[in-house]
Amino acid sequence: MRPGDLIGPVEVGPIAHGGHCVARVDGRVVFVRHALPGEIVRVRVVEVTSRFARADAIALLTAAPERVQPPCPAAGSCGGCDFQHVEPSFQAELKRRVLAEQLQRLAGIEWNGVVEQVQPVLGSRVRMRFVRADDGGLGLRAHRSHSVVPLPADGCRIAHASMPVNVRESAPDFGHREAFAAQAGANVVRFRDPVEYLGVVSAEGGRLVAAGSAASGEVVTQQVGQRDFAVGVDGFWQSHLAAPEVLSAVVLRGLRAIGGEVAFDLYCGVGVFAGALVDAGCRVWGIEGSKAAIVHARRNVPEAIFFAGDVERTLSRLPKRADLVVLDPPRAGAGKAVMAAVARLRPRAIGYVACDPAALARDLGVARALGYEPEAITGYDLFGMTHHLEAVAILTR
Repeated sequence: MRPGDLIGPVEVGPIAHGGHCVARVDGRVVFVRHALPGEIVRVRVVEVTSRFARADAIALLTAAPERVQPPCPAAGSCGGCDFQHVEPSFQAELKRRVLAEQLQRLAGIEWNGVVEQVQPVLGSRVRMRFVRADDGGLGLRAHRSHSVVPLPADGCRIAHASMPVNVRESAPDFGHREAFAAQAGANVVRFRDPVEYLGVVSAEGGRLVAAGSAASGEVVTQQVGQRDFAVGVDGFWQSHLAAPEVLSAVVLRGLRAIGGEVAFDLYCGVGVFAGALVDAGCRVWGIEGSKAAIVHARRNVPEAIFFAGDVERTLSRLPKRADLVVLDPPRAGAGKAVMAAVARLRPRAIGYVACDPAALARDLGVARALGYEPEAITGYDLFGMTHHLEAVAILTR
């Protein structure tokens, strides 16, 4: 088996973490993209290693009932979406299967919960990273490649309607149809150098800024509930427009915060969970590695106390006990040392927010060994048309 080989018919097996399905060809594991469990396809091999191969489905011989016509003409070549061929409700089901498999395999947790699909599926992204395409407009990189796939003429299907994604050097008119129109003027970007651009939608509207130093220091405003949050235009903010509201609500509901309790918000970003905990009557401390984010957090939630630094090392500066802890780590997870440090605080409840099911499962496995069991685990489909998901676990002693 070599890259470029055409193979088939191939029977597609179960969905796996990463947006592909697992098939076997002559005893070799092949990860197949753009297919669905149970389908019969022909594939083109794109990569071969000593342990597995990667392939793309290029011909459909037997279709699954959940297969649909992709809404975007760039589907299959653009790396921004890998589930456009999947009926939306079944996208959530595939993510549920992945989460259940990771929890069982890595943490020994038998989970029969759900992945709730958060609307809208299309037009939901308020933060995206684009690349300059050869035609002078914007594009997204192909899967596992530096190649750039230009956006369709009428824009990116998952981008929020206010995001100006159709700018051209020769005609910066911000779009070809009303749904993707935006005001010209200060938002116009002339595509020279650098080649990467951030698309950001905030309370001030939609804009494009050059990635890197050109974006450093610029601030936009986001709203969650009754609070306004200042965040760097190139800082971290959830990409789905409803995500901050949804995730903060489910965490607070699961923790059942009581007025006067001590709460820690770890990996706190600009303070979204800290703000919700303060509004619930808690005394809140937060830690975040980004100094710029902490500057914003202190202004966004002046009632809380924030520290910039590595979470494990900086915990020593906080009170020695906490009633509640919220963890929202990056994709790699919190890790054994942080989970052990949190357990030593003996909180009555922990809210863990995860963007990677494998990292969540590993950390929950550690937590179980430290005496904390998941009281509830729920997945949230906040990345429509892609394999990504968020999950919230509530842990108690």
